[in-house]
Amino acid sequence: MLANYGFANDAESASRSKGMPGLRVIPTKVPCESTVKADIEAGVDEALNDVITALTKPLTTEEKSPKVEKTEKPVRIIFKGNLEEVNRFFYRRGWTDGLPIIPPTEEAVVEMLTGTELPADHLLGKLQSRLGKATVEKIAINAVMAGALPTYMPVLIAGTINLLESEQGFMGYTTFGFSTGSWAPFWVINGPIRNQLNINNGSGVFSPGNIANATIGRAMGLIIKNIGGVRKGIEDMGVMGNPMKYTMVIAENEEESPWEPLHVEHGFKKEDSTISLSFPQTFLQHYPPGSDAASILQSVIDNIPRSMRYIIVFNPATARSIAREGYTKEKIKKYITEKKLVPAAQLRAQSNAIVTPGSKLQQSSVDDAEMVPLIKDPRFIRVIVGGGPGAFVAHLIGGGATPGKKEIQKIELPENWDKLVAKYKNLVPVYAKY
Repeated sequence: MLANYGFANDAESASRSKGMPGLRVIPTKVPCESTVKADIEAGVDEALNDVITALTKPLTTEEKSPKVEKTEKPVRIIFKGNLEEVNRFFYRRGWTDGLPIIPPTEEAVVEMLTGTELPADHLLGKLQSRLGKATVEKIAINAVMAGALPTYMPVLIAGTINLLESEQGFMGYTTFGFSTGSWAPFWVINGPIRNQLNINNGSGVFSPGNIANATIGRAMGLIIKNIGGVRKGIEDMGVMGNPMKYTMVIAENEEESPWEPLHVEHGFKKEDSTISLSFPQTFLQHYPPGSDAASILQSVIDNIPRSMRYIIVFNPATARSIAREGYTKEKIKKYITEKKLVPAAQLRAQSNAIVTPGSKLQQSSVDDAEMVPLIKDPRFIRVIVGGGPGAFVAHLIGGGATPGKKEIQKIELPENWDKLVAKYKNLVPVYAKY
């Protein structure tokens, strides 16, 4: 196998996960995505002798019959110590996200499991990339570590199912995870559970401060790291990384939205609770020059960069201003698709361009200077409502919806749900007045 020298660990992890620990990997020094012919040729020349040797040198005994590493039976209690000692023990083994964790004691995990009726050993499936077994108890362990509450368990279980079954889950933590792009999981909660769990959908919706927003996203990150085995610099090869990977969870503000909520768009009932998943790479905000629909939508179009999947978060006041002029979510998506035009040469040059065979863009008769739609299908755009008073509009760029693919999961609640919610309902911050 040929691999860029910076991806040697990634290559070894991939080959081991496929049962080939002795696969010969030749590192090359050709810069990633290089377009400089001299650099490419120099890298090829340097690696060529190693390639020939790897292809012709007889296999060693170890390569012919790789030894199967014996795994010891896991023990229930992995460590005993005080809070500082536990955190250092977990961190040294790569089980944390760099922030302190709550020790997942037997008692804490049992309490977390009160948030579901599923047995602790119930297997939801195997998560990429190590194909780790996502049992309910393992989800609970990571939830405790993240500082989550038992009432979040139904959300975390549904989120894990979304990772297992949706294209977004597969692409986000495998194709995107192994990519040099730094894609971050973005979770949107809809339905009655938003208010039952006090998930923020208002001012500072993307900011820290709410335990639900913070720990649901953090728990999902620990689940995919500790169960799925996606680790920074090994399986996750994002060049710059992304601070949004710590946690990015919001609730849609359904009460103040002039449009149907996201889960209703996807065929669910309004009284259902759901969690949806996408993987944006970049977040930005902009301030429209006016509060009329034309000014707002033009400013949205002006702030769309080179991306073909897109999520737009309008604050309630801005959403109402647009809706007052007759714009539905579908009309907004159609407007953006028709108005956001770029030179055909730009799309042809994009390595990740989504071009339908036989489309106008593939026709040689289309001149490079001709303006063509950046986003080929309105269904690549998602519109939701959130945030507080003001005029700013938020953009989450890349890794959004894929038409016809699953991206949303219903949240199933246990029979003792009302009692459980009542137990934690009043756990909210109360700020002192200065």
